[in-house]
Amino acid sequence: MEKEKLIINVEASKNHCGAYAANVDGIWGAGDSIPECKADILKSIEEILAKPASQACQLPQWLREGNYEIEWHIDVKSLLQYYSNIFNMAGLQRLTGINQKQLHHYASGLSKPRPTQRARINEALHKLGQELLTLNI
Repeated sequence: MEKEKLIINVEASKNHCGAYAANVDGIWGAGDSIPECKADILKSIEEILAKPASQACQLPQWLREGNYEIEWHIDVKSLLQYYSNIFNMAGLQRLTGINQKQLHHYASGLSKPRPTQRARINEALHKLGQELLTLNI
């Protein structure tokens, strides 16, 4: 049986993160970092599932049965702001091929990237991550 996806949207800045389930009401989390926020979401799910069905908010059966996997999402603005002390715009331009000025517009919220631009950023970061995972120091 294929697992359902619990979609969690993460919104972050340099010093705070919040997250919520996009497809299930009542699941929220927060923290000073993305790992803290993820841990808070997991705790929120545990607490909701520990309640009797009559006291909990209406949860899908697949969630109650544990037949799900979490898919974490982050918007481009949050990603660029949260990781601004790790990735500079020149480096991101080299990775993605997107002009630094345009990346600044995405980070500041002056404009939102089109789906093709989001895909370029996503693919470039995943490619970098995969490359780094193959290396040992």
